[in-house]
Amino acid sequence: MPLNIVLIEPEIPNNTGNIGRLALASCSNLHLVKPFGFEIDDARLKRAGLDYWQHLSVTYYDNIEQFFEINKDEDMVFLSSHGTRNHWDMPFKDNLFLIFGKESVGLPQSIIEKHKNQLFKIPLYSEHVRSLNLANAVSIVVYEGLKHLQ
Repeated sequence: MPLNIVLIEPEIPNNTGNIGRLALASCSNLHLVKPFGFEIDDARLKRAGLDYWQHLSVTYYDNIEQFFEINKDEDMVFLSSHGTRNHWDMPFKDNLFLIFGKESVGLPQSIIEKHKNQLFKIPLYSEHVRSLNLANAVSIVVYEGLKHLQ
């Protein structure tokens, strides 16, 4: 029942470390697409991931093109504040790839345009918030997926 958590160009090591811990706790696979905004051996990443990192199923990609080439036949959904459908309407299934953009700007516009039919959002109920912390957003979506797959 694993899900695949994909972080495109993550920038904040603490978020990536926390998402790594979440991936392990939920039996999900983590996919990290370069370039990163930190070194993979960053102490903040390790502190957030604690001593769990060596148990994690993690795959690294040199760039977005490599990720899409290797995974071209996989089922994918994309999370963005530009989505028109809510995350609880996602077609959750085993091995689904959940694609998240980087903290500062989200997904590249080219990906948003190309995958409009697979684009989902987490609803926000305050006009004073434009997005959630990446680690929080991934947690919300992963556990919603686990609920559907149980």
